[in-house]
Amino acid sequence: MNTFLLEIVTPEHLVYSKQVISLTVKGADGDLGILPGHIPLVTPLQVAPMFIKADGATVTIAVHGGFVEVHKDKVTVLAESAELPTEIDVERAEAAKERAQRRLQARSKQDEIDHRRAELALQRAVTRIKVSTRKGQQ
Repeated sequence: MNTFLLEIVTPEHLVYSKQVISLTVKGADGDLGILPGHIPLVTPLQVAPMFIKADGATVTIAVHGGFVEVHKDKVTVLAESAELPTEIDVERAEAAKERAQRRLQARSKQDEIDHRRAELALQRAVTRIKVSTRKGQQ
């Protein structure tokens, strides 16, 4: 079966580097499926789970923005941050989700910057929770 090299890199470290069968990410225009031999492209990523198929299993990684760069035999994800399910503190993510939801509800006297920060915090928390619940599906 054909594969390609997938590397997920954050400013701090290399998160993932392996030959994979497929990758599904949420790009600027929606879900994007990448298979071996995909046409070259670069697109920004949304805050969302990323799904990787390799070695007969699916790995889910929480990705918090960045870009995906696709070449014929290699895909590089340059992420602002990325977390494997085992690295996620679910209680902390739940608390962050609740804080962000409270900020969004009490928006009447907040400025737009605080509102946007709360929206992004909520997206990151929800993504972490989704990825952490998939631990047993790898």
